[in-house]
Amino acid sequence: MATMQNSYEPQCFSVIHPLNDVPEKKCSSEGLGRIAMTRPVRISLGILRAYLIAMTLMLAYHVLDLAGVIRGLR
Repeated sequence: MATMQNSYEPQCFSVIHPLNDVPEKKCSSEGLGRIAMTRPVRISLGILRAYLIAMTLMLAYHVLDLAGVIRGLR
């Protein structure tokens, strides 16, 4: 048979704004060296880089086309 507890004590949490909080000690990245990556990771990062470059070039072309710069070159 299930029993019910009648003594419920709500928990109180204090919220501290990040600007009012004590600053943390920053970690140093000196001397860590290069990250070891496998071949599939390198390939996927290369594909991601190529995709981002292609999207940036397409956006630049679209903006220049909307501005009328490319129509004047044709």
